[in-house]
Amino acid sequence: MLRLVVRRLLQLVPTLLGLSVLLFIWLNRLPGGPASAILGERATEAEVARINRALGLDQPLYVQYGRFLKRIFELDLGTSTQTGQPVWDEFVLRFPATVELGVAAMLIAVAVGIPLGYLAARKRGGWLDVASVSGSLVGICIPVFFLALILKGIFAVNLGLFPSYGRMATGLDATSVTGFAVLDGVLTGEFDASWDAIMHLVLPALALSSIPLAVIVRMTRASVLEVLGEDYVRTAESKGLERKTVRGRHILRNALLPVVTTVGLLTGSLLSGAVLTESVFSFGGIGSFIRNAIDARDYPVLVGFIMFIAMVYVLINLLVDLAYSVIDPRVRVH
Repeated sequence: MLRLVVRRLLQLVPTLLGLSVLLFIWLNRLPGGPASAILGERATEAEVARINRALGLDQPLYVQYGRFLKRIFELDLGTSTQTGQPVWDEFVLRFPATVELGVAAMLIAVAVGIPLGYLAARKRGGWLDVASVSGSLVGICIPVFFLALILKGIFAVNLGLFPSYGRMATGLDATSVTGFAVLDGVLTGEFDASWDAIMHLVLPALALSSIPLAVIVRMTRASVLEVLGEDYVRTAESKGLERKTVRGRHILRNALLPVVTTVGLLTGSLLSGAVLTESVFSFGGIGSFIRNAIDARDYPVLVGFIMFIAMVYVLINLLVDLAYSVIDPRVRVH
C-alpha cells in the first residue's frame, strides 16, 4: 500500500508542474501584462513600470518562472487586491465553509444515489427504475443556481422551514476551534450551534448535490446491470449462496469500482459548483470569494484558486486509487 501511495504521489508531480507552466504563461499573456490587469485600463506607463519592477516582471522569463514556482511551493500565493491580505490566509479562513458544503452535498448524493441506483437495476423496467432514471435526467438538466433559487424561495422564504442565507444565525455566539461550524459545536458542547449550522447547510447542500446525485444513480444502475450479467454472479446464485452474500460480495463490490471513480471526479467538481451555490445563499466560502475576485480582476486570488483546486483534485485522485486498492486488491500490483 505504501509503495502505491509513493508511486501515485511521484506521478502527480509532473501534473502540478505542467499546470504551473500554463498559469505562468496565462499571467504573462494578459492584455497589457499583469501590471495593466491589476491597475486597470487607465494606468500610466510610469505606474505600470513601477508595478513591473515591484513584481519582478522586468526580469527574464526563466527568472520570473523560478520565483513563481518558489512562491507556490512556499504557499506564498500573493496578496489579494480586494482585501490586502495574503491569498493563502483568505483560503484558510474560507475553506472550511466550502468543505462543509461539499461534504454535505456528496454525503447526500452517495447515501441516496448508490442505493437508488442499485434498486433501480434490480427492479429493471419497474416503476422505481423509470422514476429514478427520469429523476436523474431532470437533476442533470436543471442548473444548480436555478435549483438553489427554487429551494430558497419555497422552503426558506415562503415556508420558513430553513434559513435563507449565511452559515449560522446572526447573533449566535459560537466558539470556533477548527473553522468547521458543525464540528466546532460538537467539540465545544454547543449543540445548538451545531444544529443551527446543519439547518443552514440543508438547502445549499441539496442544491449542490443535485447533479452528483443524478450522475451516481445512473452510473450505479449501469454498473450493477453489467455485473448482474457476469458468469460469477450466476455461479454464486446457482451454488445457493445467501442473497446477502451475493449482493454484497459479488454484485455491489464489483459494481462500485466505476462508481468510486465517478464520486472522486464529482467531489472535485463540487468546488467549482459551490461558486454559484454559495452566492445564492451568501454562504461565505471560497466560492463567493472567487466570484468577487472575478468581478474585481483579483488575479492573485484566481491563480491561487486554480492551484488550490488542482491540489484538491490531486489528493482526491490519490484517495480514489487507495479506495480502488481496498475494493479490488488486484489494483495494488499495477
